[in-house]
Amino acid sequence: MPHNVHYTCAGRTDIGIIRSGNEDSFLVLPEQGVFIVADGMGGHAAGEVASEMAVQIVARGLNGVIGRDDQVATQMMRSAIIRANADIYQRTMNEPEKRGMGTTATAMIVNGNRYLIGQVGDSRAYLYRSGQLEQVTKDHSYVQEQVDAGNLTPEQARTHPYSNVITRCVGANSEVLPDIYMGTLQAQDVYLLASDGLTGMLEDHELLAILNTTDAPAAMVDNLVSEANRRGGLDNITVIIVRIDKLEEIV
Repeated sequence: MPHNVHYTCAGRTDIGIIRSGNEDSFLVLPEQGVFIVADGMGGHAAGEVASEMAVQIVARGLNGVIGRDDQVATQMMRSAIIRANADIYQRTMNEPEKRGMGTTATAMIVNGNRYLIGQVGDSRAYLYRSGQLEQVTKDHSYVQEQVDAGNLTPEQARTHPYSNVITRCVGANSEVLPDIYMGTLQAQDVYLLASDGLTGMLEDHELLAILNTTDAPAAMVDNLVSEANRRGGLDNITVIIVRIDKLEEIV
């Protein structure tokens, strides 16, 4: 049965304390049900180009996704990220000073009573539901691979010198394979999309403490950014919050 979904959302990017430029980009398009975080790499004037290209190209590819079933929405998400990868990669081929640029991409669709997330890199999506925080996405990173292999604990991975080395990104190679996650929305769910400038500074229980409040999404976003900066703000910090206020069945 189709559903109407009512939600409140907010997003913000912050340069942090240490960096001289911001290579993160984000897009909040509530009328299209589309939310995207991208964390660029490749140095000044390349990382921000890659992340901005990614959010714009992915958003274009998801135009009209609302009302499509999971299978079609998945195909649209995959195609949008693959297109962003191809366009960014082509630009690195054409412009030598952009060689090596790339970006993470974590994109979420709110579609009726379903959510769908496309993921490349180590930006993350979390779901806060009924007092619990769950990391929905899995990092494409060296330390995550080491955790999966049993060589590192999650605690060791957080502080590992290679914790910022990612194994998959948008634009660095001619091809990329996005991971897709999907599920059913519930009223009062809070979804968090964030670059590692947030999650590298705050542990899950600290994220939970900020999300486990009655604050509006805009206040939650500000509190998360402030807390990451208070902890050192070692990287650019980008945060999107989507709170599901009400789900109504359409009879």
